[in-house]
Amino acid sequence: MRRILVADDEANMRWVLERALTKAGYDVETVEDGQLAINRALAERPDIVLVDLKMPKQDGLSVLRALKEQYPDLLVVMMTAHGSTSTAIEAMKAGAQDYLMKPFDIDELLITVAKAFEVESLREQVNYLKQEARHEGWQLVGNSEKIQAVKHLAERVAPTPATVLILGESGTGKELVAHAIHTLSPRVDGPFIRVNCAALTETLLESELFGHEKGAFTGAHTRKTGRFELADGGTLFLDEIGELSLNVQAKLLRVLQERMFERVGGEKTINVDVRIIAATNRDLLKEAQEGRFREDLYYRLNVFPISVPPLRERREDIALLAEHFLERLKTYGGSKIFAPEVLSRLTSYSWPGNVRELENVVERMVIISQGAVIGMESLPLFDEPPTLAKNSEPFVLPPEGVSLEEIEKSFLQQAMEQTGGNQSQAAKRLRLSRHAFLYRLEKYGIDPHWGI
Repeated sequence: MRRILVADDEANMRWVLERALTKAGYDVETVEDGQLAINRALAERPDIVLVDLKMPKQDGLSVLRALKEQYPDLLVVMMTAHGSTSTAIEAMKAGAQDYLMKPFDIDELLITVAKAFEVESLREQVNYLKQEARHEGWQLVGNSEKIQAVKHLAERVAPTPATVLILGESGTGKELVAHAIHTLSPRVDGPFIRVNCAALTETLLESELFGHEKGAFTGAHTRKTGRFELADGGTLFLDEIGELSLNVQAKLLRVLQERMFERVGGEKTINVDVRIIAATNRDLLKEAQEGRFREDLYYRLNVFPISVPPLRERREDIALLAEHFLERLKTYGGSKIFAPEVLSRLTSYSWPGNVRELENVVERMVIISQGAVIGMESLPLFDEPPTLAKNSEPFVLPPEGVSLEEIEKSFLQQAMEQTGGNQSQAAKRLRLSRHAFLYRLEKYGIDPHWGI
């Protein structure tokens, strides 16, 4: 039963309101002054408060403000015989749900109360749907202990303004974590802007982040709004942040510290309210120690790190993920299911490309398979990385006195020699990024044009 508190200094009015509302099926309590209304409402929190504007000790507006401070969602209807348009506006601005001008008839009273409860019901439904939408935003599928730990950390940090650094191999779902943090945060109604730091040159990236003024450089025919401005009031996701040049890193550091910047070619300082989430598959601390990443920027970003595990470390999620992707691909050819041996093979594979590779494989199988059951004939051949045979010779340590630096230099020289000086192929052979490969050539004084 809905509980209503009536606050009015006129005994006859209290009696009439109590009788009418009780007859309509409400549980009614009455008080005769503003202070009693505040005390009773704070102690028992009724569903709605009907409060007279003019009362001893505390007037209706004071009661309204005191209750709204403690219970922002509490329904309050103002009653007044001394009202005017300005009084009604002031009450509504202070948070009143509605107001009644005395004298009013019982039907008007009951309609006003019913309308207030209807609005509250709609508000509860909207809040429920928002919560459902937020949880649906969790596209990081999995029940494993490691993935649940990631979700827990994301949910803890989301309501705060803290900068987040998401770590993990390519294809593990770092962007999904970033988007979930945004969705679960107070910034959910603001923009979520993504920048792939590895996809643009230094000049273009600077313009993309901070924008540029007309005529700032050749081809700048109009002013461009940067991603920081576009993300104002929301979240900026900096993917592959380990690929930033030292020059752009310095400018980014200033924005993180001061939340202000200038467009390329501009003089006006622009202030922004942006939450930063960064992601990388690199070891940024190691990069900083080796001079390729600013140490001060690393510590500015590493406020709240979250590590997303590779798929091989959460094998119990593989079948669940495969079924999830299969469900999403219904439009390709209707409902299908996996044969048990297919799921077994998927679970045993190491997935070097992580979740992204699994998604691609499931899509390929759905396209190839003819019937409702996806069998082994639709499964691609997996190239597992080579492993040592049981009778292989164990790893042999280098001769005494040979340093790791000498071994590393030797590998670099051999790779350059075997590829005819092709830097990209040599770097790929050593499983290094081109940037890291060139850094090591310079470190050991090896001619980058070897053999050319």
